[in-house]
Amino acid sequence: MKMFIEKFWIYKFLTVLLCTGVFAQSGTDVIENAPIKSIEYSKDSIIGSIQRIEGFPSRFVRPRNVDIWLPEGYSKDKKYAVLYMHDGQMLFDSESTWNKQEWGVDETLNDLIKEDAIKPTIVVGIWHHSDIRMTDYFPQKPFKYINVKDLDQKEKEFKDSIESDNYLKFIVEELKPYVDTHFSTLTDVANTFIGGSSMGGLISMYAICEYPKVFSGAICMSTHWIGLGNPDTKYANAFYAYLEENLPSSDGHRFYFDYGTETLDKEYIPHQEGLDRTFYMSGFQDIGYVNRRYDGHDHSEASWRKRLDVPIRFLLGKTQKK
Repeated sequence: MKMFIEKFWIYKFLTVLLCTGVFAQSGTDVIENAPIKSIEYSKDSIIGSIQRIEGFPSRFVRPRNVDIWLPEGYSKDKKYAVLYMHDGQMLFDSESTWNKQEWGVDETLNDLIKEDAIKPTIVVGIWHHSDIRMTDYFPQKPFKYINVKDLDQKEKEFKDSIESDNYLKFIVEELKPYVDTHFSTLTDVANTFIGGSSMGGLISMYAICEYPKVFSGAICMSTHWIGLGNPDTKYANAFYAYLEENLPSSDGHRFYFDYGTETLDKEYIPHQEGLDRTFYMSGFQDIGYVNRRYDGHDHSEASWRKRLDVPIRFLLGKTQKK
């Protein structure tokens, strides 16, 4: 943990220099000069096509790769909804992932689009950096609902290193404008969604609460309610308290949550089951809120792939049924 904190502050110092120093480019110049490199995958591997921006520059976070998936038949004469997804390197190609698993996003969405079950959609896969994934994805503001006396030294250091507010600024202020400028998108809130799993589920929930005029729906699969792996309930209770004060209107916003019952997912069960009360008390009913249990599913891309069509239909379905 000590090494992690030291690396974080070195990164923080360099970021400040890049953003404010004499050699820094303006934010506009940085984004406008971001090169797009098309990555060609074999037809058997990727359905549709992917354009990759390598090392997308930012004033807010460390540069990272971004993959933009376009469905078969993508046309500039047509407008598309946009789904932003975290852990972008795990979405499309199992041959390049650390565990040889993937979400199968291209297969699932392409099939649903061809069936006319969902609106035409492109997916923006935002890669993570493994050493700062937790600090990018862990919601910042819920920490105010935790008494500092209840945090050990490791948790206090983690709290001080969180960068999720800046990560969301990167998506909203830099990445989304770039995507909307360079691709044929529907830019309004009703056609902009965000999603992920585990820590990616947390940051997706946080994103729609912090930017309800940008995102209308969030996919939160196997949401990581337990902080740094703590068995107690202080983190889940902090998230509930944050949601009670910050949930957007149930009119026009939709949340999808789920969880499995095996491996890490089994630790989420009591917290997921307590989520219903928070949403129902805030005016969300079944049409805008889903919380599903999947017996036998574990904490892996293989499990998320099996059920990905469910949240996609829920958020992007033309009939908007559960």
